Amino acid sequence: MTIGRDNLSSSDTVTVAAIEAGVPLLVGAREIIASFQAMVRKKSLADLAPWLERARSSLVASFANGILKDIAAVSAAITSPWSNGQTEGQITKLKLVKRQMYGRGKLDLLQARLVGAS
Repeated sequence: MTIGRDNLSSSDTVTVAAIEAGVPLLVGAREIIASFQAMVRKKSLADLAPWLERARSSLVASFANGILKDIAAVSAAITSPWSNGQTEGQITKLKLVKRQMYGRGKLDLLQARLVGAS
């Protein structure tokens, strides 16, 4: 649903076409998802209200209702230049190393792996 058509292999393209032929509502849902991604990337807050109206009558209605529940946060996320992507990446890396080391070492070894990695 979210991968661009240009990045699909030929077998994946045939599979997607067969699924979309069988379930035409997925085509509309894919377009709505793509327009949401474009709106966030372009930081176009003016497109949010029309998008919500369109999305509330589609397969992604539960997603649209979730956005409506916290519209202030979504509006801030679209307009704000700040992102917590770097922080989330570091947390994911820490959790990965922690899971790899489960039962092998204590805090000193974990600290050595994380400090040594950077």
